[in-house]
Amino acid sequence: MNEEPLATLLKTFPHTRYYPEWRLLTWHPRGLFDDALADKLIGVIGSEERVEKVPFHRYADFSGLTHIRLKVGHVFDVAKLRRGVSEPVKSAFFSDTIVGLGIARMYEALMEEAIIQVRAFRERATAAEWLGVPLEILEPTAR
Repeated sequence: MNEEPLATLLKTFPHTRYYPEWRLLTWHPRGLFDDALADKLIGVIGSEERVEKVPFHRYADFSGLTHIRLKVGHVFDVAKLRRGVSEPVKSAFFSDTIVGLGIARMYEALMEEAIIQVRAFRERATAAEWLGVPLEILEPTAR
């Protein structure tokens, strides 16, 4: 990833980290996840995708969320927008709650047959295996 856009992304989204050796961006959001935050994230990642020469995988860990207020129609809109991405990457979502896992699974279903491969996980170890990365870097306390 380019350092300038990466610095912006990391400042914009606390609890975000990039692992160049794995081409993986991890995000451990805290508190509220709503439509506005989803739009902001999609905008920043989309911007990074346009300037980055090497595609990067993504991992989002919903275990630090206290509230999820995403409208179902908004999840459909995000999926429709993201289906147009032309770089093959993996996007993994981990959740330890039914609501978070349900949202992630809905997004996974909406992204079937898209260039971006989306998977929802209830175990970090399984997500790490699918992404081909060490489990330690998916932990919320990874530095």
